[in-house]
Amino acid sequence: MSKKTIEIYDRPAGGWGALKSVAQQIFEQGIPAKGVRTLFAANQPDGFDCPGCAWPDADHTSTFEFCENGAKAVAAESTGRRATPDLFAKMSVTKLAEQTDHWLEGQGRLTHPLRYDPATDHYKPLSWDAAFEIIATHLNALPSPNDAIFYTSGRTSNEAAFLYQLFVREFGTNNFPDCSNMCHEPSGYAMREAVGVGKGTVLLEDFQHADAIFIFGQNPGTNHPRMLGELRAASKRGAAIVSFNPLRERGLEKFQNPQDMKEMLSGQSTVISSQYLQVKIGGDLAAVKGIIKYVLEQDLLAQQQGQPRLLDTEFIASHTAGFDAFADDVLAEPWETITAGSGLSREQIEAAATTYLRAEKVIACWGMGITQHKHAVATIRMISNLLLIRGHIGRLGAGLCPVRGHSNVQGDRTMGIDEKPKAEFLKRLGAVFDFNPPQEHGYDTIGAIEAMLASSDKVFFALGGNFAVAAPDTAVTERALRHCALTVHVTTKLNRSHLVHGRDALILPCLGRTEIDMQASGPQAVTVEDSMSMVHLSSGINPPASPDLLSEPMIIARLASATLKHRSRTDWMGMVAHYDVIRDKIADVFPQFANFNARVHVPGGFHLRNTARERVWNTPTRKANFFAFPLPVNASPSHTAQSLSSPVFTLATIRSHDQYNTTIYGLNDRYRGVFGERRVLFIHERDITELGMQAGDWVDISSISDDPVKRCVKRFMLVAYDIPRGCLAAYFPETNGLVPLSSYADFARTPTSKSIPVVLSPHHPETP
Repeated sequence: MSKKTIEIYDRPAGGWGALKSVAQQIFEQGIPAKGVRTLFAANQPDGFDCPGCAWPDADHTSTFEFCENGAKAVAAESTGRRATPDLFAKMSVTKLAEQTDHWLEGQGRLTHPLRYDPATDHYKPLSWDAAFEIIATHLNALPSPNDAIFYTSGRTSNEAAFLYQLFVREFGTNNFPDCSNMCHEPSGYAMREAVGVGKGTVLLEDFQHADAIFIFGQNPGTNHPRMLGELRAASKRGAAIVSFNPLRERGLEKFQNPQDMKEMLSGQSTVISSQYLQVKIGGDLAAVKGIIKYVLEQDLLAQQQGQPRLLDTEFIASHTAGFDAFADDVLAEPWETITAGSGLSREQIEAAATTYLRAEKVIACWGMGITQHKHAVATIRMISNLLLIRGHIGRLGAGLCPVRGHSNVQGDRTMGIDEKPKAEFLKRLGAVFDFNPPQEHGYDTIGAIEAMLASSDKVFFALGGNFAVAAPDTAVTERALRHCALTVHVTTKLNRSHLVHGRDALILPCLGRTEIDMQASGPQAVTVEDSMSMVHLSSGINPPASPDLLSEPMIIARLASATLKHRSRTDWMGMVAHYDVIRDKIADVFPQFANFNARVHVPGGFHLRNTARERVWNTPTRKANFFAFPLPVNASPSHTAQSLSSPVFTLATIRSHDQYNTTIYGLNDRYRGVFGERRVLFIHERDITELGMQAGDWVDISSISDDPVKRCVKRFMLVAYDIPRGCLAAYFPETNGLVPLSSYADFARTPTSKSIPVVLSPHHPETP
């Protein structure tokens, strides 16, 4: 346990601190030799894809193709610790639920299938055959297939995701809530209508040619550390990097590459951001619109003076639609509204716009700091507008780059994990497997929670993830899960969702990404798709943590066989005997995967076609589309509560440096100077003073919503931090309970976890 301290961290991201952290993680998991050997196989052509983030691999890999947080993920999966049936015999579910998420994670790999026994409040081991029969009995007893809900984590491989969606659709439903619903759903929605494809238009090589990289709402130092290598190289060759983020994040300021011995030994580092703009929370939409407004004004001035146009007029005329209405809207937007909405001065916005104008090739990146807002779709469309006005899509060194989180979250959606599948896809799927897929749209994450609340006969099946903790409105989500007739979790390690169970409940332990997957034809490889649509193989190198583990494809195949029996014409066990067979079927369903096996067995894999990169626009207009969006005068959610006597702040939930998604590796947040504590609240020091408090005081946080529900999380320590006034930040999942289920992004229904209106009150310890 780390000592609880708050310090000022003035060193660069990476460096010796990262190396020390990697070594510490390996030793803490009790795998000094195995851990090092495993890390050397991470992100290698003949190794496994890191189970962490979805940042792509370089064409020419080095010996060390892992980052600090990737090493934590690999060490956690390769751990020597085991959560055997003895643990569950000793501790009831009630007792386990009293432990912290960090403690639960620390018990190690699960080794046997488990079933909840309500008579004793303990999980008990059972056979795989019994587990599949129990699930099949529950599923087949449902009044309708739509009473079953099938959740998917972004860690799932392409092969598992494909089999999963096939089984669920043969069962008869499109209920596919997944982690995309909670993170990058707005990116896909906005980009499909703007440029005709819901994926990023850049490749890794584009970063080597970009003149400017604009980063919105992203903290690569913690969430995608390998991206820092590309940003460092771009900075060193003179590319401008303009970052928009409410918090000062060390990874966007300075980086010391642990693979550069000269930097390491000399103590030198590389400046990352040439401009750092601390927008207020939710201010990115106004900031981007302000940049565009300045560019359009300067273009008008150039025309008046007989100078060359600043816009790519040929591109706009040939490749886009809707420009005139969009330009009129931008030019009509008052600067006062833009500066008030962004929290930036006009001078700051114009400086960023000047950088944009000087660049011949621009990349725009963004993360969940953009997607988890009410106006997320509008913001991403505005980012697209920014690149379209100067033709920065479909050009080497330029394009749109939504940086996804989990390692195969993009691939899962490509494989058909989608609650709103396209009719064309369903037709092909039905033809290949000789059945009639359901046409009715299914539940997304919010819809699934609502459905579980409304009925007590639902079955909830989770292929990975930590749904109870990842979803918004924690108390409501937990109540929904407990309302189910059956909850099932396929997982590698124990987490809180397993303790928030239905009347019947199963835990099914599976192989990890780092482990050898042995099937009838021999060891198997799976495939994943990264953030830039590269598809490549992943082969584990370690023996399984337990002889009783099954791979995710095998779990799905056996479940499908037990549930569907003679109703299915699919040879489930034949497909999992050799995963090449699964990939052949994927190629039959998806034309872009033609010759899948031949292409993916080439080292490095292959790139899925991206039509927008080719300036082929698969939109209704057959062109890239501009979208106008007048700024809301009261863009901040805090305006909904101005009648309150207490100051209203806007809270963003964030990760610490010792976590990935909901997995807590440790209690330190090195780059922000927080050690041994997670219940902290980052706040401007002047806001602390005006509250009549001081740093180190403890507060309760209450959110404000339109419903009568009181949502409050207790005992958070105030930490003075460089963040705009009126803005707060705290870690999730501790603060997820503050997000109302009814508060989500327009069109995309992503929880607004990055813009929660809250009030603070002094924490008073409860008296016995």
